[in-house]
Amino acid sequence: MTASSETAPVIQKTPVPHQARSADPSGYAELFVALWLRSDSRSKESGDERRLRAMAPGVDLPEPREGAQLSVDRVVAVRSAQLSGGAWSVTMAVQSGEQVRYFSVPLVASGSGSGAFVVAAAPARLAGPQAMRAPGSAYRVPVPEGSELASTASEFLTAYLTGVGERDRYLAPGMRLLPLDAPRYERVEVEQVLADDAAVKGPVPKNGTVARVQVRVRAVDADAAWPLVYSLRMSARDGRWEIASVDTGPRPVGYTRARGAGVDRSAVLGAGGPLRTAGGVR
Repeated sequence: MTASSETAPVIQKTPVPHQARSADPSGYAELFVALWLRSDSRSKESGDERRLRAMAPGVDLPEPREGAQLSVDRVVAVRSAQLSGGAWSVTMAVQSGEQVRYFSVPLVASGSGSGAFVVAAAPARLAGPQAMRAPGSAYRVPVPEGSELASTASEFLTAYLTGVGERDRYLAPGMRLLPLDAPRYERVEVEQVLADDAAVKGPVPKNGTVARVQVRVRAVDADAAWPLVYSLRMSARDGRWEIASVDTGPRPVGYTRARGAGVDRSAVLGAGGPLRTAGGVR
């Protein structure tokens, strides 16, 4: 018996071309609209005009009326949508004094994934977005003033916002807390403490029990009294409540969570979380 002369077929995998995802062009659109609104098609070409032409070749520029003063206080991208073929649409809010206008800017991204964009046409004026009703809050149970839960939450926020007192003694083990930058508030007035569960009204429960509360405070400094709202996740340990984390947003009705979940030890207040602040072009 001889070995077969046939060999196993070699299967070659054809690599799938990598589709480079272009960056969001919101900042690029902000700069373009700020330059476009201040431009004049009849003026001599300046540095801003050349920059504008490079960003949007062939796009028509405004023609201000005689004596008109074009001013833009702030331009902010409020929505961006990636379309097909590398096209994007970015909606801009433009504030000029007390007036707010909205524009849509069409852009096209480079197919190389280099992050390059070009404005494909002049902006289109749009109606502003309609205001929606705020969702109902999951925090509906008043926490009695003077209770262990309310006192811990109030004393923690007072120490944190004023810098007076030992804020770390209110933190759960492993919870890190970065201090506020100066100047801090002169005093803090706690106005309301609400919870999402009626069970928090009684004595401190067994170790590991989690409670979520929303605390409304009025923080006073040299300039004003500021209404602030904090959502705290608190954990019971050895007959006391401790701060386990500080949430970054509200909890609407319908929000679900696992009961008795462990404490989030990785929460860092003030560490520059995933929220993006759209400061805009001024």
